[in-house]
Amino acid sequence: MTTTAPQTTHVPDLSAARQQVDTVLAHFLERKTTTAAPQHLPTETIEALTSFLRAGGKRLRPMLCVTGWHTAAGHQPPPAAVLQVAAALEMFHAFCLIHDDIMDRSLTRRGQPTVHRALADRHTASRPRALAEQFGNAAAILIGDLALTWSDEIIHTAGLTLVQLTTILPLLDAVSTEVMYGQYLDLTATGRPTDDVGQALTVIRYKTAKYTIERPLHIGAALANGSTPLSDTLTAYALPLGEAFQLRDDLLGVFGTPEQTGKSCLDDLREGKHTVLVALALQIATTRHASLLRSLLGRADLTEAQATQIRTILTITGART
Repeated sequence: MTTTAPQTTHVPDLSAARQQVDTVLAHFLERKTTTAAPQHLPTETIEALTSFLRAGGKRLRPMLCVTGWHTAAGHQPPPAAVLQVAAALEMFHAFCLIHDDIMDRSLTRRGQPTVHRALADRHTASRPRALAEQFGNAAAILIGDLALTWSDEIIHTAGLTLVQLTTILPLLDAVSTEVMYGQYLDLTATGRPTDDVGQALTVIRYKTAKYTIERPLHIGAALANGSTPLSDTLTAYALPLGEAFQLRDDLLGVFGTPEQTGKSCLDDLREGKHTVLVALALQIATTRHASLLRSLLGRADLTEAQATQIRTILTITGART
């Protein structure tokens, strides 16, 4: 009797790819330091960005870019050019996070002081605290701008073919535009929570689902000459996953711990973030509970006891479930 050998499925080595992406970023920033010092340029900016990137992060976007490459290229390991594009997505993400922390007035990220706070703390000895904080915000904006500029430089020095570059540039333009729109929608809704679940989902789609999941997959597949039907399949996979990713993040933002999230679990509540979690609660809550929610959400001086009241309402309404 003859037997058929069992089929095996090739699993891309994303762990190795992550290390390679981190190496690309480290070498890029080392070169920037080397060229800045002789010109008497402020290397503190590079040090702050390097520290931010080394602090952690899931490298989700680079890994999805590599995964997108494998969906079109199969078992072939991604070449250096693809890994450099993946690294550029992480540099772009650093830009987004640094600016996002300023807008949200967040004090911690990845278990460490945010870039603007770290810079303010560093300069408190040489200027009054208010001026140090103003400096920290302004300097962090510039460092975020550098990350954005350098993400573009990493793309254009990756050694892509003309076809590859022409194919992915519209996708890179799209991801930049979409995340800016998503961030703006988030800003306009913050501090004004309503029971509009659709509005909260729209923010998720543009700020998270497309930027975090869909576009990195598209970019990776496009680098391997993926087809339009493949892109459509990736979208069908990516958008629900991106929504789930953000819904989980919203839960962790309220019910998680600093050890899990790397930031305070009061931040979203003090900002008054308009999330699906809050919108559902406002749809279901009694008049008294809805009024209490609206009075507490968005308070910059929100206490832990008041946060517990909010969490209780989010639970008893069924919104958390």
